[in-house]
Amino acid sequence: VENNPYLSCLSALWSLNGTLIDLGGDYRRHMSGGNLIINRLDRDQDTGIYQCTAFNTWGSVLSRRGSLQFAYLDNFKAQTTRSAVNVREGQGVVLLCGPPMHSGELIFAWIFNEYPHFVQQDSRRFISQETGSLYIAKVEPSDVGNYTCVVNNSITKGKVLSSPTPLVLRNDGAMGEYEPKIEVHFPETVPAAKGSTVKLECFALGNPVPEISWRRTSGVPFPSKVKMKNSNAVLEISNFQQEDTGTYECMAENSRGKNAARGRISFHAKPHWLQTMIDGALSIEENLFWECKANGKPKPSYSWLKNGNNLITEGRVQIENGALSIAALNLSDAGMYQCVAENKHGIIYSSAELMVLASPPSFSKNPLKALLKARSGTEVALECKPQASPRAISLWKKGNDILQRNERISLYPNGTLKIANVTRRDAGSYTCIAKNQFGTASTTGKLLITEPTRITQRPTNMEIIVGESIVLPCQITSDPALDVSFSWAFNGQLIDFHGDIDHFDRVGGSVTGDLMIRNIQLNHGGKYVCVINTDVETLSASAILVVKGPPGPPDAVAVEEITDSTAQLSWSPGRDNGSPITGYIIQARTPFTVGWQAVDTVPEVINGNTLTATVVGLNAWVEYEFRVVARNGVGVGEPSPASAKTRTEDAMPDTAPTDVGGGGGTKSELVITWEPVPEELQNGEGFGYIIAFRPLGAVTWTRAVISTPGVAQYIFRNDTIPPFSPFHVKVGAYNNRGEGPFSSIATVFSAEEVPSEAPKSVWGRSVSAAQIEVIWAAFPATPERVLGYEVVYWEDDTKPDTVGKVRISGNYSAVNVTGLKANTQYYLAVCAFNTAGTGPQSTPINATTKKPPPSQPPLNVEWTLIGSLLTLHWDPVAAMETEAEVIGYLVLLRRHRYNDINNIVTNKTTMELTLSPDDNYLIQIKALSEGGEGVGSEPIHIQKLSMGARGSGASRFSPWSLTHFPAVLIGALVVLSPSW
Repeated sequence: VENNPYLSCLSALWSLNGTLIDLGGDYRRHMSGGNLIINRLDRDQDTGIYQCTAFNTWGSVLSRRGSLQFAYLDNFKAQTTRSAVNVREGQGVVLLCGPPMHSGELIFAWIFNEYPHFVQQDSRRFISQETGSLYIAKVEPSDVGNYTCVVNNSITKGKVLSSPTPLVLRNDGAMGEYEPKIEVHFPETVPAAKGSTVKLECFALGNPVPEISWRRTSGVPFPSKVKMKNSNAVLEISNFQQEDTGTYECMAENSRGKNAARGRISFHAKPHWLQTMIDGALSIEENLFWECKANGKPKPSYSWLKNGNNLITEGRVQIENGALSIAALNLSDAGMYQCVAENKHGIIYSSAELMVLASPPSFSKNPLKALLKARSGTEVALECKPQASPRAISLWKKGNDILQRNERISLYPNGTLKIANVTRRDAGSYTCIAKNQFGTASTTGKLLITEPTRITQRPTNMEIIVGESIVLPCQITSDPALDVSFSWAFNGQLIDFHGDIDHFDRVGGSVTGDLMIRNIQLNHGGKYVCVINTDVETLSASAILVVKGPPGPPDAVAVEEITDSTAQLSWSPGRDNGSPITGYIIQARTPFTVGWQAVDTVPEVINGNTLTATVVGLNAWVEYEFRVVARNGVGVGEPSPASAKTRTEDAMPDTAPTDVGGGGGTKSELVITWEPVPEELQNGEGFGYIIAFRPLGAVTWTRAVISTPGVAQYIFRNDTIPPFSPFHVKVGAYNNRGEGPFSSIATVFSAEEVPSEAPKSVWGRSVSAAQIEVIWAAFPATPERVLGYEVVYWEDDTKPDTVGKVRISGNYSAVNVTGLKANTQYYLAVCAFNTAGTGPQSTPINATTKKPPPSQPPLNVEWTLIGSLLTLHWDPVAAMETEAEVIGYLVLLRRHRYNDINNIVTNKTTMELTLSPDDNYLIQIKALSEGGEGVGSEPIHIQKLSMGARGSGASRFSPWSLTHFPAVLIGALVVLSPSW
């Protein structure tokens, strides 16, 4: 135990072993907030059972008991040595430990001769953890020596050693064989708590060494949780339960005989509550009955406490086991009561407060309603429920008249007044007067009699189509004094008008509760009830709404029989949704279709009474799924689930390849091409193509077979094939079932030879900084076809990988090569080409591109517009050394109305233009050079004009600004923009 235990209890007294602890002169013990604190614990003074009595103005109760114990381990009694034990070889022996005084669980071990040589347990040697003794079933010469018992306290961790016990062999001969003698066995009765771990010890002396075994006398085998330890000397049962109870037998056996020990493990459990009492508040003179029930093993006994003191059966107080009754309660009976359940394994407490009430009548919590409304002709109940202890006696008054029982008026002992078949004469003020020995109280309320409410317009049964909207009427006449509310129920559930605003809405005012249903769906079909609630009654009117819609999906679509082009289907009908099914549509899907597609059937039109049909026109050897769609007078419904995938039977191909053609290739080749037959039209496995061809005018066809379905080309090679000669060609299909049809005959030319000559008289000239024009002499007649010419060019004659190409088709003899670098030398060559490829190149020529055009735009552009005459003036552009010389200027004039551009060339720095006053213009100026057009000036925007204006602008490369805004603006608007 720790040196300062802290025991908790609020506003209390403490007792030790049933004696009240006097804390007045006790310097070691004191209370703090109800907690008992003990300093410098003393084993002799503080060991025992503690209990707290908690109290307040309402009474007192006892806490559960707490046990304070001290773990200790004394030393062995002082002695010089233990007597030697003399034993024959083969004889059994028991060495006693005799542990000293102690408290707390002990753990035993033995030292042989000297530390740390501990005795190891096996089938011949056993250390009992119950007695601490060492048992040797059969002594051998190696056992001779000194034995010391080691005792450990598992709580304090203290350890003490006994004096050594010498074991000596006698010299009068060895012990002969003898039957087992059980020296360690468990008691005849072993109590075990639920959930605990039970250990049974059993060990025997004998020669030869006995073997230990265990069994239950009931014959029930051990569950897996039962473990055997220390060569079966210990039986361990973990998590002990009721079913583990019974008689256990230990059997020791050797060749000389056997012996057995038995004992019964009994189940025990501390009490636990099955039923307890609850706080009670009873009126004076009433009777109290409390009962508590507990379970335990053995069955617990009961006792009762009031304010911590034992109750006994006496006069008004009767106690029978867990039941307490007190007759005719008085104020002195109030207090704290406890039911106590106890067996030898534990004790439990249950507490409850008893309040005894004594008070005059009061209607503060249950007054009569200030105004009570009732429909004429009904029965009215007025309840008089005062708070009073003891219960009050009640009487009723209407106005100033005391009410008496008659054929319509009933007065009940609980104070309730009932008036049958009320009329307007029963209206008025009613008072209930309550009285007991402590006083009198009353409560008054007014009774108002109203006329019955009547439904003037009811909802009627209706049929409606999905998607439509309707109003179900519900209108009434009612007494003006009544508060009226309307609600609607659909198939027994109140409609939530806030939760389903898309479909349901109320229509009308205080006397109208019409229901609007928008965009009706199939699930809106059913029973609708209008409920009218008033202060005095509830009325209802109902109608059945039948919603008609397209049919539900058919079901169980199955393929009954299938061929290469047909499938026999069956299905079961879905719901007709209020309108008879008039017909069915069958749809199919394959891996080659996009979605579902309608298919042809026999019969062509399937009526609503037909549940089978044959699908025709299917492709052979294709996996199909089918589904069925029903229709009725409302529309077409949802499709059925798809049928299982089923493949049609195979057949010979019935589709020939299309787009047969070809041509091209290399020398001595005939290239034949076609459009492959789609997989869904191949009709079976082993699909391939048959290619047939013959020279134009020949009779015999040459055939070739290709077994790869996806191939779309066949090349026939033969040195005897003349170049560019015509052939008749056709392509057919086949599969494992046979050959199908051939395509129509097409004419295909064999491969031609590349041109054998290079173009002559090739020369080139630089056109600009980015273009070179290449010119050559056209070919006269050649043995090979020429389809066009190809110009190749490169910068460095030592690096042919820098080649660029320009190809031109047709009988041309010149081409412009563009996109070149300025002021750069290029090498160029020309060759002819046809479908067989390109011929030999001409001898290369070279040409150098012009210098780049000026990078400086025209600056200081000034303009004047008088009437329709526009005068332009700009500064001349000076080219840099690396740029081409300026040879003139280009004025671009764009008219917006016609969206056209006029390019006007001049070698001056001024220009006059005549403009139309009905159009908008954009004007820009560029310098011209041999290298091409230079950078443009800032564009000038001129809107429709009538008089005159002038202006100027800067280059786009200078910081953007306007040096002047129009100096003169007369009847015209001029916009200068910084971008083209």
